[in-house]
Amino acid sequence: MTIDLDRARHEANWARHRPGQREGHYESWFQRANHPTRPLAFWIRYTIFSPAHRPEEALGELWAIFFDGEGGHHVAVKEDFSLQRCAFARDRFEVLIGDARLDSQGLRGTATSRERRISWELGYSSAGAPPLFFLPLAYYERSLPRAKLLVGVPDALYRGFIEIDGRRLEIDGWRGTQNHNWGERHTDLYAWGQVAGFDGAPESFLEVATARLKFGPLWTPRLTSLVLRHRGEEFALNTAYQALRAEGEFRYFDWHFRSESDAVRVEGRIHAPASAFVALPYANPPGGTKHCLNSKLAACELSVTGLGAGGRTERLTTTHRAALEILTDDRGHGIQLGA
Repeated sequence: MTIDLDRARHEANWARHRPGQREGHYESWFQRANHPTRPLAFWIRYTIFSPAHRPEEALGELWAIFFDGEGGHHVAVKEDFSLQRCAFARDRFEVLIGDARLDSQGLRGTATSRERRISWELGYSSAGAPPLFFLPLAYYERSLPRAKLLVGVPDALYRGFIEIDGRRLEIDGWRGTQNHNWGERHTDLYAWGQVAGFDGAPESFLEVATARLKFGPLWTPRLTSLVLRHRGEEFALNTAYQALRAEGEFRYFDWHFRSESDAVRVEGRIHAPASAFVALPYANPPGGTKHCLNSKLAACELSVTGLGAGGRTERLTTTHRAALEILTDDRGHGIQLGA
């Protein structure tokens, strides 16, 4: 099957949900960014959730977290809306949930829960980096993997404001991403990480995941995929064969991974203290609830070695601007639910 790359980029953020579909479905557009120098970050997620065989119970969800690594107090909110108050365009990038809106220019909205409130009005721009497809392009047309993800804007610069419980914070030049993911069910177990600009290498970008899938009573081995953009090249180590060959090991809250191709070897570590995380309950379309342990203040150390003639090793780091999420059924992670 031949996939048109230009068309895939153009349609990257169009909704995949079909109104009334009976297969379970979740679909999220999330935006995140970090302060250029301080350990502060935001994460805002627009979501549709439709349980399997019960499309009449589908909801729109607004999620938001403000991570404060200086004060150590993170604020997380989630608010649900009936589908009648939502619109998810299938022919353009436009998402409406209640009074909140998201499109290719920016996002605005408010979410309230547990007597906490976060409001936002943000615009974002790009230096021109094209969307990043975390999977080989043909995989987006297949039933497996069940969960699909891509980065619509890998080099987003955000401006505007966020208001946390009435305290307004101006956002000016915060670097981050705009992302899109969807599927019939959540991946059974994973660690996912992303760095949008390293300290000293602001144009470099990393997205990586280590996952295990369950088929009946059987689990796959750990599968590790990554895509690295560095010095004007894209290294996509993300085929099924490559994922099986790679290495990835994570625990709470430290993750090591390694993968290589004929051209490059990439080894890395992403980690953060437990205090940098918020736990979120993610309903799974087939049933049940998973916990997503979410931090946008993680550290990353990356080693990139060229394997051609005269290859050299470069080391890329960031102290608190990496994203780290762990999705799990385990309830012994020790992180209090935040929304």
